[in-house]
Order: sequence, then structure tokens, then C-alpha cells
Amino acid sequence: MALLNVNIDHVATIRQARRTDEPDPVWAAVQCELAGANGITVHLRKDRRHINDRDVRLLKETVACKFNLEMGMDEEIIKIAEKIRPDQVTLVPENRAELTTEGGLDCVGQFDRLTEVVKRMHKKGILVSTFILPDERQILASAEAGCDAVELHTGPYANAKTDAQIEKHLNELRDGRDTALAAGLVVHAGHGLTYRNIRPVARIEKLGEFNIGHSIVARAVLAGLTRAVEEMNKLIRQPF
Repeated sequence: MALLNVNIDHVATIRQARRTDEPDPVWAAVQCELAGANGITVHLRKDRRHINDRDVRLLKETVACKFNLEMGMDEEIIKIAEKIRPDQVTLVPENRAELTTEGGLDCVGQFDRLTEVVKRMHKKGILVSTFILPDERQILASAEAGCDAVELHTGPYANAKTDAQIEKHLNELRDGRDTALAAGLVVHAGHGLTYRNIRPVARIEKLGEFNIGHSIVARAVLAGLTRAVEEMNKLIRQPF
């Protein structure tokens, strides 16, 4: 059974809209855990557009479940991860101009840097996942670099418009899962998943966890965070 990691970046986005101290993502993490989340995910971006250093430090001290830090491979951020020691880092591509993460990490093109970062994280006892498209070359490069897991990018599936496109991308996710499992990797999934489209992906067996953020925070604005997390968890655990 797949687990739910709630990405609380956009709680911090609301806070940063007024440059104030509320809503506090640390409080949100507590609510998510109480509602049944199995993990808390945040992305510490180089420009600190939402989550900041203080958030990461306090979340490490207070999150009782899995704490997953998404980040690029910029040296400044790598050093913060080494100091904070989250349970897991998920390495992602990062472009300052993007609204959200675009595409997957190029593990083939950045193989040497990836291998170095993996070794540094492992030295601190931190698990490493890469956020990648379900492409065989990228999956195998992640495994060769020593990663523990991969998070398959579900954005193309989430953005598909026709039944044929949806099924094509679901098959790509299934094939990616098979390749990753054969390479000894744990398999996660995430990006663009909502209450409307999660079930077909949740039916894919042997996906370890889903990282879902924007849709949960958006629903929480109207329904409350506890209810939003509980409803997403139910869809993941009862996908049929």
C-alpha cells in the first residue's frame, strides 16, 4: 500500500504573500501528521520563494514521521541538507523562472555531480531519491549513482487530455516502475496529482509513496487541512 507524503510548500506561499508569520508550515505539518500523513515534504529553493531555512530547521526538529527535503544540487543547499539531516532528500531540477518544477532531473548529464551528492548524503545517513521522468536511462543512472529511490514524474499523466494519452503515460509509469524495481530502487511518484486523477496512479502496484502538495493545500483553504489530508489518503488507500 502506497503512503502519502504531504508537500506543504504552498502553506508557506500564502505566508510569503504578505511576508508575515502565518500560516506557519510547521503548524501545518502537525495537522497533516494528525490527519494521517506518512511524511512531510518541502522544497527548499535557492531563491527561498516559499520554504525558508528556519522552516527546514524546525521541521526537522518537530516532524515525527518521514521528513523529505526536495532540493536542487546547488552547493549552498547541499550543505544545509548535510547540517539538517532530513530522513530523505529528493533531488530535483531547479529553474528560478519556473512556477513549479519542470521536467525531471538529468541524471545522465549530471551523473558525476549526482554521484558526489549521493555519497555526501549517505555519509550523513540520509536516503536519496531523484525526481525523474520514467525514462530507462535516467532510472538506471540513478541506480548507478547509488540512489535509494526514484520519484517518477507524474506531470505528463496529470496534463494528458485524452484517454489514449492518459493510458500511454500510465504505461510509461508502469514500465518505469518495473525498471526501477529491477535495478533495486524504491519507487515513488508525484507532481500534478489531484483528487480527480490520483486513483489510476494509485492502482499501480509497488509504488512506495506519493508526494502531493498543491491540490491538498488548495482543498484545505475551503475544507480544512485535516479533511483534505484524510480525503486524499482515502483515495490512495482505496483506489478502486
